[in-house]
Amino acid sequence: MHSSLVRLQNVFGFFTTVAFTIAALVALSVVVSPQTPSASIALRNVQVVKGRPHYYSTTKEEYAHIKFDLEADFTSLFNWNTKQLFVYVLATYPSLSPSSPPSRAIIWDTIIASPSQQHPLNPLELLGLSSTSTPKPPSGTKSKSNAKVAAAPTPKATPKPGVLSLKNVKPKYQITDVSGKLASRGNVTLEVGWNVQPWVGALTWTMREGDGWGRWKGVRGGRSEVFEMPGLKGKKAEPMVGMEGVPRGGEASPVVGV
Repeated sequence: MHSSLVRLQNVFGFFTTVAFTIAALVALSVVVSPQTPSASIALRNVQVVKGRPHYYSTTKEEYAHIKFDLEADFTSLFNWNTKQLFVYVLATYPSLSPSSPPSRAIIWDTIIASPSQQHPLNPLELLGLSSTSTPKPPSGTKSKSNAKVAAAPTPKATPKPGVLSLKNVKPKYQITDVSGKLASRGNVTLEVGWNVQPWVGALTWTMREGDGWGRWKGVRGGRSEVFEMPGLKGKKAEPMVGMEGVPRGGEASPVVGV
């Protein structure tokens, strides 16, 4: 005859096995959900300023302030296992040395929560109750609050998560360089990226246009045209040492392999 402790261990072991199996099935089931994201990003304005880009900066250096327009549709990235979506805009520009890889910097990001995160389930609603409900007034009396509620318009349907339509967006983060110089830097591009954070399973990252895996397709668009950093206002930009051979904005195609 097994003791109570052994029986408890068997029940717990069976429970964890079932829970792990269900979690694995949920994580693997998302491969049947098609993903067809699309995005369009365009430069609105770019300025190069010399100063202290951060409050803790001890020296002055050149930093870029980039504004952009963003249109994106990430609704296909949301499914039954999506907790939230992390979206970011990445700026890519060549390094001073042609033999070095291009520099990358995130200038803007946001988190888009799934509908279950935006509107969590209230247990009181299952019982027909609500934490925000007010007691009914005695019969034969009128309540002004009830009259206002009755006259209130019907709330609009919640829009689908993942749709972005942003104009003239200000950057959250400034672009700096280890050399301290950014003026007249050419061959700069902006690119949209994301990271899907599921309830269970592995994180998935951006798939470029042309890439794909099964029913998951790479993003359509998501990269801006090549542009050039302007010079400092009121000052002629100094030639940067080590930039020989690096194409300027009007002479090169976008950076490949970001």
